[in-house]
Amino acid sequence: TNILNAESVIRDVDYAQESANFNKQNIIAQAGTYAMSQANATQQNVLRLLQ
Repeated sequence: TNILNAESVIRDVDYAQESANFNKQNIIAQAGTYAMSQANATQQNVLRLLQ
């Protein structure tokens, strides 16, 4: 029926949107982790230069 089909489409769109949001947040978190590791590595390199 049309109502069931419409409900299915809405659920599919909601799932796709939430999946995209999850992936976006996951990428942002990974980028943050990478940035922190690079900042830490830079700090370690500066300390080595000063020794």
